[in-house]
Amino acid sequence: MKLSSRIKRCGLSPMRQFYPSEVAAVRRGLKIYHMNIGQPDIDTPPVFLEEVRRYGERVVPYAPAPGEQAYLRAVRAYYENLGCDLEEGDILATFGGSEALEIALACMLEEGDEVLVPEPFYPNYTTFVNVTGGKIRPIPTAAAEGYRFAARERIEPLINDRTRAILVTTPGNPTGVVLSREEMRLLADIAKEHDLFLISDEVYREIVYTREKSTMLSFADAAENVVVIDSVSKRFSTTGARVGALISRNRELMGQALKWAQGRLCITTLDQLGAARMYETLGTEYFLSVRDEYRRRRDATVAALERIPGVGFTCPEGAFYLMVTLPVDDTEKLQYFLLEEFQDRGETVMFAPGGGFYSDDRLGRDKIRIAYVMAPEKMTRAVELLGLGIEAYRRKTENG
Repeated sequence: MKLSSRIKRCGLSPMRQFYPSEVAAVRRGLKIYHMNIGQPDIDTPPVFLEEVRRYGERVVPYAPAPGEQAYLRAVRAYYENLGCDLEEGDILATFGGSEALEIALACMLEEGDEVLVPEPFYPNYTTFVNVTGGKIRPIPTAAAEGYRFAARERIEPLINDRTRAILVTTPGNPTGVVLSREEMRLLADIAKEHDLFLISDEVYREIVYTREKSTMLSFADAAENVVVIDSVSKRFSTTGARVGALISRNRELMGQALKWAQGRLCITTLDQLGAARMYETLGTEYFLSVRDEYRRRRDATVAALERIPGVGFTCPEGAFYLMVTLPVDDTEKLQYFLLEEFQDRGETVMFAPGGGFYSDDRLGRDKIRIAYVMAPEKMTRAVELLGLGIEAYRRKTENG
C-alpha cells in the first residue's frame, strides 16, 4: 500500500528519536540528565490542579469548538494587559501551540508554497509545513552574528511568487534570540508590503532576560497579516495540558480556521478551565520569578560550557535553549555513544542533535541544542557529563 509522499518528506524528531536507546540505558541502571526536550521541572501552579479537581458536573461534555468561554475571556484579558484589544472571534483555542501552527499553515498553503523561516529553527516546523505540501525556505543566520536575521537585505531576496508567510519565534527556539521592537516593526512592514502572513510563535514570551516582553499583535496596522501562536505549556509549566491559542484579527483566516476546529470537535474541557484559572490568578510576580529561575539555569549552563575545550555558543537572550557547536564529527553519533557506551558514576546525558534544526542537516552535524530546564546544579552536572562524553567519544574515534 502507498503512503503519502508528504509524510515521507518529514523526519523523526531530534528531541525524541533516541527514546529506544534511552529506555535501554535506564534498564541498565543509568541515570540520565535530560537536556533534549523543553520539559520544565518547575511546578505546575497549584491553581490549575485545584480548578480541575473542583469540577462538579456529572458529565464532562464537549467544549465549544472555538474554546470554552472562560478560557477565551482569560486570554483576552491577558492580551489587554499587553495593550492589545482583541475581540472574541480573534482567538481560537487549540491543542497547544503545535495545533495552532498546524491550523494556520493548513489555511495558508497550497502545494509548493513557501514559508520563510530563520535557520536554525524548531524541527517540528518542518513537519507542519511538509504535511501541508509546503516548503521551508530558510533565512540563514550565524552564531557569530547572534543569529540575527531581521534585515531587508536578508529577507526580501528570498521572497518569490510562491512565498506565503514568514514564520518567526521570539523568544527563539533553539537560539534564544529575542527580537527587538524595531526588528518586529520591520518584519511587520515587510509582511504588509509583500502581502504575506507574519506568523509569530510567542509561547516563550515571559522568559526574556534582556528586553521588555512584547507581541506582534501590538502592530494594529498589520492586523490582516499578523498571526500569533500561543500556549500555556511553557508560560505556566503545563506542557501536558495541551492548551494553546491561534490568534489573529484577520477575520477571513479565523473563519477558515474554525472549519478545522469544528472538524476536530474541541480541545479538552477541563484543561481549558484550569488554564483560564491560571491566567486569572497569576501575573507579573509569578512571571518574574519564573524568568529569574531560568536566568539562574542559563548562567549555570553557560559557566559549565565555558569549561569544555572547543565548544562555541552565543548566550541566549530568552526562552530556555541554546545552540552549541561541539568539537566532534557528528552529534547524532555522539548521542548514541552517550546512551549506549558511556557513563560516569552511573550517569549520562541527552541533548538534541543539531541536524534537525536545519533544512540541510549537514549544517547542524557538529551542533546540539541544549534545553536548560533543570535546576542549576543539575545543569552543571549535565554539562560536565557532556564534556566527559566528548572526551571519551573523541578517544574512541581517534583510535578507530
